Amino acid sequence: MKKDSKATSKTQAIPGQRQVASGSATKSKSNSTSLQKAKKKEEMADLLNQYTEDSIKSLDWREHIRLRPGMYIGKLGDGSSMDDGIYILVKEVVDNCIDEYTMGFGKRVELKIADGLVTVRDYGRGIPLGKVVDVVSKINTGAKYDSKAFQKSVGLNGVGTKAVNALSSYFRVEAFREGKSKAAEFEKGQLVKEHPETTTDQPNGTLVTFRPDDTVFKHYHFISEYIENQIWNYCFLNAGLTINYNGRNYVSKNGLLDLLTRKTNPETMRYPIIHLKGEDIEVALTHTGDYGEDIYSFVNGQHTTQGGTHQAAFREAFVKVVRDFFKKDFDASDIRQSICAAISVRVQEPVFESQTKTKLGSQSVWEGGPSMRSFVYDFLAKELDNYLHKNPAAAEAMKKRIEQSERERKELSGIRKLANERAKKANLHNKKLRDCRIHLNDEAPAKTKAEFDQKRLESTIFITEGDSASGSITKSRNVETQAVFSLRGKPLNSYGLTKKVVYENEEFNLLQHALNIEEGLEGLRYNNIVIATDADVDGMHIRLLIMTFFLQFFPDLVRNGHVYILETPLFRVRNKQKTIYCYDEQEKQNAISTLGGKPEITRFKGLGEISPEEFAMFIGEDMRKVPVLLSQEEHIQKMLEYYMGKNTPQRQGFIIENLKIEKDLVAEVA
Repeated sequence: MKKDSKATSKTQAIPGQRQVASGSATKSKSNSTSLQKAKKKEEMADLLNQYTEDSIKSLDWREHIRLRPGMYIGKLGDGSSMDDGIYILVKEVVDNCIDEYTMGFGKRVELKIADGLVTVRDYGRGIPLGKVVDVVSKINTGAKYDSKAFQKSVGLNGVGTKAVNALSSYFRVEAFREGKSKAAEFEKGQLVKEHPETTTDQPNGTLVTFRPDDTVFKHYHFISEYIENQIWNYCFLNAGLTINYNGRNYVSKNGLLDLLTRKTNPETMRYPIIHLKGEDIEVALTHTGDYGEDIYSFVNGQHTTQGGTHQAAFREAFVKVVRDFFKKDFDASDIRQSICAAISVRVQEPVFESQTKTKLGSQSVWEGGPSMRSFVYDFLAKELDNYLHKNPAAAEAMKKRIEQSERERKELSGIRKLANERAKKANLHNKKLRDCRIHLNDEAPAKTKAEFDQKRLESTIFITEGDSASGSITKSRNVETQAVFSLRGKPLNSYGLTKKVVYENEEFNLLQHALNIEEGLEGLRYNNIVIATDADVDGMHIRLLIMTFFLQFFPDLVRNGHVYILETPLFRVRNKQKTIYCYDEQEKQNAISTLGGKPEITRFKGLGEISPEEFAMFIGEDMRKVPVLLSQEEHIQKMLEYYMGKNTPQRQGFIIENLKIEKDLVAEVA
């Protein structure tokens, strides 16, 4: 018993000790909490005291544009992409010239781009001389607020030329009006010289000269093909307008008919282009032998690359009219498969979903007027229906193309279902895809819409080959906007194959799902698709095979400027003080001259040899990427047959003529 009592008393003593300790800890914790609350209260008081009138800053128009350029021109870029900022600057100035032409003033525009300097001259009415400075330097200043002066123009917010001015290291505007002229010069939006009015013998109009600010558009360069594409679109939409670009005249007499003539291959066209014109609307369409939908949409002369309400209305109306004409409930995808079409509408005071005006948001054609859906449908229901009745041969050819698409779709349905089920399972644990957080098809939050929209445009997927290359990119990428898709070895040469192979080949099917392009480009997840392969023979071959896949089955990706080749340095030239990365032989020789002596030269044989730290520099702000371009005259199937078909004597001759031999003037270090 004594033993038990000792044990009991001992066990009773322990809880007592614990209680004391617990009470002490509680008291200590309470004191600590009180101190934290007091400190937090003190910090809040300090913040409140700091939040005074001095905390509120008002940015002037110039500062705001330069601080948040994405709100005004979309993304910045270096000129590699067709939607990069420097092309938006050119467009904003030329848009004003087009508006003058639309109102009946000036049938010629002159555009010159040389050494980064842009000059635009129109022969319209000219800016009123007393407002030359205000029009290019005061937000919400312009004639387009008066719908009588500019009934159906593009720029309605008075921002365009102000953004060009603010984002240019040099900007000059000169107006010619009734024998008098006035000019003003700016630097980064700041007025540096206002010239007095003088007499002139120049015809009426406006002359704008600017140089994009290279501190904003780093390493920028203009790609002539992008400018030419913009110019042709202006000409197609404004028949009779002449645009002279660097000494060459561009003019269209037949509007959208000329556009489709340039965009299609007559050999694969199923019937002659149907060209329909009405008041404030013009449509051209045909069916071809290519996969996908190729639809170009415009509003008030502006190419809406991301579509909008008018393009959606056309896609819907075309299906309904075709079904009604043939009295058969064809599947919508069969009706639109292989279509090549263009629609242009004129809208009073159009509403766009962003400042760059690439997507129309207007629900009606004018205030109190018909909805966009009914306007487009009523036009097609009358004009297209009439055309098909009057041209039975074209109607029959259209029907046969739709029925062919229907057969192909049904043939694919079985394997498509199995392939999609496999892809869904693979997507849950898709080892080939290292995804990013922000995608092109994500919905922007209302609070940070402008910033989010810019990041959506930056969304990129790198298509690589092999674990070492994908590993380097994966470790160095920006996880917010850059994804990586890894191929295993060389992909299949898809030239001449049917779309069945897209579902049969696991890698092609997974890539299709990663991009989300099975049903078209509306759901495309990445704005930039960058092919990143080694710069050796095998890498070049893989690059060609990937491009063949896109051109064969998803040509719209290339046509719309989404596909690029990543340029990575071939050489690293360094001494103890400096390292220079070189992308070609000439850059290497220049680096050797710059460093002098005998610098260490490393030849990168593959992407996997570049460390993640170095790779981060090559896919960051200074990333060099070359766009995959299709010239207007190039027809896809002919081009693929030449490069990816049978090894003809002509191709052998081309290879021999274009062989390059690299000479090393300095010994390289492996």
